[in-house]
Amino acid sequence: MSVVKTKIGRRSFIKNTSLAGGGLVLGFSFLNSCKPDQASNMVADELPKEWFEINAYLKIGENGKVTIMSPNPEGGQNVKTSMPMIVADELDVDWEHVIVEQASLDTDSFNFQFLGGSQAIRRGWEGLRMAGASARHMLMAAAAEKWQVPASEITTETGILKHGSSDRSMGYGEIASAAAKIPVPEEVELKEINDFKIIGTSKKNVDGLNIVTGKPLFSIDTYEEGMLTAMIVHPPAFGLKFKSVDDAAIKSMPGIRDVFPIKVLEDDYERQHFDTCTFLEVVVIVGDTTWQIMNAKKAIKIEWEPFETYTEERQPYSGPKQILTIPAGLENSEEHKAMMAAMTSKKAKEVRKDGNPERAFRNATKIVERIYTAPFLAHNCMEPMNFFANVTADKAELKGPLQKPELTEHAISERLGMPIENIDIQMTRLGGGYGRRSYAHWLIEAAIISQKVKAPIKLVYSREDDMTGGIYRAAYQVKYRAALDADHNITAFHVNAGGIPESPLYADRFPAGAVANYLAESWEINSNITIGSFRAPRSNFMASAEQSFLDEVAEATGKDPIDFRLELLEQAKNNPVGERNDYDAERYAGVLKLVKEKSNWDENFEGLSRGVSAYFCHNSYAAQVLDMKWENDKPVIKKVTCAIDCGIVINPDAAINLCEGGIVDGIGNALYGEQTFKEGVPQKSNFDSYRMIRMTEAPKEIDIHFVKSDIDPTGLGEPSFPPTFAAVANAMYKATGERYYHQPFLNNPSNNS
Repeated sequence: MSVVKTKIGRRSFIKNTSLAGGGLVLGFSFLNSCKPDQASNMVADELPKEWFEINAYLKIGENGKVTIMSPNPEGGQNVKTSMPMIVADELDVDWEHVIVEQASLDTDSFNFQFLGGSQAIRRGWEGLRMAGASARHMLMAAAAEKWQVPASEITTETGILKHGSSDRSMGYGEIASAAAKIPVPEEVELKEINDFKIIGTSKKNVDGLNIVTGKPLFSIDTYEEGMLTAMIVHPPAFGLKFKSVDDAAIKSMPGIRDVFPIKVLEDDYERQHFDTCTFLEVVVIVGDTTWQIMNAKKAIKIEWEPFETYTEERQPYSGPKQILTIPAGLENSEEHKAMMAAMTSKKAKEVRKDGNPERAFRNATKIVERIYTAPFLAHNCMEPMNFFANVTADKAELKGPLQKPELTEHAISERLGMPIENIDIQMTRLGGGYGRRSYAHWLIEAAIISQKVKAPIKLVYSREDDMTGGIYRAAYQVKYRAALDADHNITAFHVNAGGIPESPLYADRFPAGAVANYLAESWEINSNITIGSFRAPRSNFMASAEQSFLDEVAEATGKDPIDFRLELLEQAKNNPVGERNDYDAERYAGVLKLVKEKSNWDENFEGLSRGVSAYFCHNSYAAQVLDMKWENDKPVIKKVTCAIDCGIVINPDAAINLCEGGIVDGIGNALYGEQTFKEGVPQKSNFDSYRMIRMTEAPKEIDIHFVKSDIDPTGLGEPSFPPTFAAVANAMYKATGERYYHQPFLNNPSNNS
């Protein structure tokens, strides 16, 4: 067994507190982004009321139930099921007896109340195990004291304490109050991996029944007595700002209570990483129902005006402050394409250089060179942005879906002029996130509106508000070059990547480290179109381009695409170039070997076009083989075989579901995803024009395989998404004989130019 300390750094990781009504409470600080969530359909009146007042704890009640408070949001990644499984296993309790409650934002009790970066299980793994193991230790110590026997003679089994030689036993609940008086051990033993009973077994999503039966789990379901509804009107084009409003035509309309402009952030506010806000001034309409307000929005007269170029200071998530230039003007997609294309002939910033790539290219027998592009993408969460707010003179109650509530707390405090301790942010289940809900300007809007109208309100974005309001996935371009010698070996590799308004480059990822002469360059073009995190940020494009290019280079060398990648990874493993390579070549090769085996890659499947892709991101590895048929001038995806190395898998069913979702999402974005602009106006504002994947277009079969591993969990929410794009493109090449360099791959004239 591994032994771990229960104290980390200056802060005690676990502390115990007696409950007024009996039982044991273990409060613990979640390191980074640990996210356990609600894991039972038990109703609140079955629990002692005094338990609800604790913010960070593991509770054991007198009835033997175990409760964990969840500090992190649930966004569909199924942490409500998987995290309680970890605690239950170390605690040695019946899984069915574990409950998890959603915590409000409380930075005094929790660290990193955070959803993003595939970090939930990875960050919470050790802390959750400690909490369960410490509670079990204290229960055993209390039982030993009661029975007057050595603690070493006490054993546990699914919530029962036993002393074998005297044939005595009792449930955890019977001794929980006494256990609360036992000091927390300075160190605890954790189970060996082979001793897990719950971890690694499949458990059903505990929220599944509530979701399919329409229980009010989402913020948009919120209703409180006296609540008004609010909606916003933002500028119709990027590059415009608010000038004036004439509300005379709508003030007398049925159900309309008030109309006024608001400023979301003050000019002197120092923005943090997730304080992105596209339109600082918007017009608010408050009324009784969304339908009444939507009609008023059509009739209201608002004057907008162009803004001048300005700079914006921002403190990024890590590193020094940034000064961003926001240019004036009404931007166009065609101009974006021309600006990016022009960058291929300009000198870019050198980010990494190994060997002498210039000489290698001069001496090359053959050079393969290709350019790949991708457009802006909208997140299109199923539940549009919304938030409930009830702000009074001395407190603010806020409720809604957020990915990074801890990082929003400072902004809302500054804007309301209210101490943080007077602000209560309650987190609901996210109706889709994908990075969109990392940027909580709508929370601030809701709070300002409630403060102004002196009433509880629910702010609701229409689909059009959301889809045209910014914070998109950036537009990207990358040029790849590979130098080959007379024996068809790669002698040099060059990547030149940039975008509007950020670069997607990961300079230290494969094939960096596998080629002796390597050059990575980066560039950016400023824009007033706001962008932000999008599922597997930047990786979603780089994987598509890199893996498509590697397929084309493999063909130029006359090698099988998988074998070609494995040869490069073997070089990176045995004779790596450079010291900054951020991937493990052996694990990377492992998923390629597994997908090759499980897809029967070496067999000839008549009528099928097969594409392969593999990528490392968010600490995990994924490889895919996609089987396609070309029918009626369009791709029909028959099967996707996927191999994943994400370390220990907690809940296989949930892990499979997460990978399947990423694959379907990737296929849809690869084939159809695109937001375009004309004179600053987003050209797609709803699903009638923004093409999403249809159910009939999803793969007929998805076959997921996990590498058996004893490595701690490394993340799974995003890794299956990026490689899907190239698997689609490479299969389409096999089906049509044409390469696809520009997303979206279907109905894109650029792919035929």
